Amino acid sequence: MSNTTKPADGMLMVDTHAHIWLKGMPLMANPRHKLDYDFSVEQYLKVLDDHGVQFAVIAAASPFGDYNDYTINSVRANPRLRGTVILEPNVDQYQLAQMNRDGIVGVRLPFINMVTLPDLTTFEYRRTLRRYADLDWHVHLHLDGPRIPQVLPALEASGVKIVIDHFGRPDPALGVNCEGFKMMLRAIEKGRTWVKVSAAYRLGEELGAIYGRELLRQVGPDRLLWASDCPFAGFEGKFAFQQTIDAVLAWAPQGVARHNIFGGNALKLYFSQ
Repeated sequence: MSNTTKPADGMLMVDTHAHIWLKGMPLMANPRHKLDYDFSVEQYLKVLDDHGVQFAVIAAASPFGDYNDYTINSVRANPRLRGTVILEPNVDQYQLAQMNRDGIVGVRLPFINMVTLPDLTTFEYRRTLRRYADLDWHVHLHLDGPRIPQVLPALEASGVKIVIDHFGRPDPALGVNCEGFKMMLRAIEKGRTWVKVSAAYRLGEELGAIYGRELLRQVGPDRLLWASDCPFAGFEGKFAFQQTIDAVLAWAPQGVARHNIFGGNALKLYFSQ
């Protein structure tokens, strides 16, 4: 795919999913990716500037567990950034209130790493999800599509806003007929769920285009969020930032739909608080 294709000059762009870290940060046991290099907030901001991206949301990187210090410090210091964090379900409301003041807008659930998914109907999870909802935060779910039905009903019942990563990661053998993808579509129609049209480089760009067009056909552009997934953990050096833009330009029609997907939706969701 050409790396010279760019959105129209002056187009609003919000990268809704990228990671930052320093190599000295503590890693969890058996992390999904062993990140032994720096990708600092300063490096990331330069990438944004080079590609005309005005705002961004830092997603907590799962290898660091609930060590959110660098993310929080980075978004607190820069009004063009917001962040999500990884938290245990026993976090108290005072910690959450402070993080809210610091520019944190949601909690990432990297459940894709788990063999056994947590029971979100327990008191601990219901209490904590209610606290997120009270702050008008979202939960940011990263899970393979076949298992989305195991947790999405409980998340919807909690009243919290939901953002689903990477097209919902459908089973590639089933594609848009994956039950998780179909449940995700129904959730979007209820008005409290968004989907990141991101990481097509992980799923396959042809599949990403199929999923993107189906999302547009079924639910329209108003709940779709472009994201880069920069700096491509596990795929370092194989993809360029511009490719993540081009992958969506390939199927997103010009006009209002493209404006909303690349920035308009995200500005309302992440920066209106």
